[in-house]
Amino acid sequence: MQPTHMAREIAELPDIARAFIRQSRDPIRDAATALRLTEPALLVTVARGSSDHAASFLKYLVELQLGIPVASVGPSIASIYVRQLRLQGAACIGISQSGQSPDILAMIRSAAAGGARTLALTNDVASPLAGAVDHVIPLAAGPERSVAATKTFVASLLAALWLVAEWRPDPALQAALTDLPEALAAAARLDWQVIEDRLADAQSLFVLGRGAASAIAAEAALKGKETCRLHAEAYSAAEVLHGPSAIARDRFPVLVFAVDDESLPQLRATVERLAGQGADVFVTGIAVPGATTLPVVPDLHPLVAPLVHLAIWYATVERLSRQRGLNPDQPAFLQKVTQTV
Repeated sequence: MQPTHMAREIAELPDIARAFIRQSRDPIRDAATALRLTEPALLVTVARGSSDHAASFLKYLVELQLGIPVASVGPSIASIYVRQLRLQGAACIGISQSGQSPDILAMIRSAAAGGARTLALTNDVASPLAGAVDHVIPLAAGPERSVAATKTFVASLLAALWLVAEWRPDPALQAALTDLPEALAAAARLDWQVIEDRLADAQSLFVLGRGAASAIAAEAALKGKETCRLHAEAYSAAEVLHGPSAIARDRFPVLVFAVDDESLPQLRATVERLAGQGADVFVTGIAVPGATTLPVVPDLHPLVAPLVHLAIWYATVERLSRQRGLNPDQPAFLQKVTQTV
């Protein structure tokens, strides 16, 4: 059997990281220098789908590392409602794999008209979005044939990480990013067969994280929906306790992206609680009574670890899709480029 486009592109992730580091370091440095000079009091992001999950990841990075508040702006503010936001002294980052969606483009142009410095993270440097901003950060992922984005999403996270590491220079994070290709290669050798088997005939799944890992949880849930027809919902490990946890019993499956940072004690407590309710909880890298530990690449920077964990899930969900009798390259009712207004 020939490998799917999705499987081939997941296998390319270490090389994609190397290409990004080689080709995009200078544009990122230029953008970071401009942001330091601007000293924005606010950062706004514009994105949809997987790219919006990358924007959520960027939000946590900027707020944790730089102390600048970040807000997601609905593209329809400009494209449908034609309202002008006052963004003097702000920066606006648009994230789009194709750079072609009319609503993203409209919001970026509106942000510039409202006084914001604009940037784009896109895989197509010749796209309309790239032509509308002050600074372009190429994702350098090459053509992506899989409908379910994997390598462009990983490149978006790498771009977000590197931008923050350059904006306020962080040698430890920069070193971790330089080592990322090797970490992704190590991730490809890990096996999450235990959760794949559990989800083979499942109907629902919770995916949990905290901080930057909550954005990874959202992306992981989306991939479950679009490739496996799995009703997967993402929550923060705190938010799930405000109601949704009531249904996490009777072997209800839960995937938890754990990261060794300040959030870990609370996340561990949530895992213990859900396992105690009878849920089937699978957690990355840590041992919790009643839960199943999923193997991970050890000793990663806490901001890089979620990206590497996601790479393991990508490979798992691609196999899961085929195990459920589906073709991950042909998700129902979806196409590669989604243009919305």
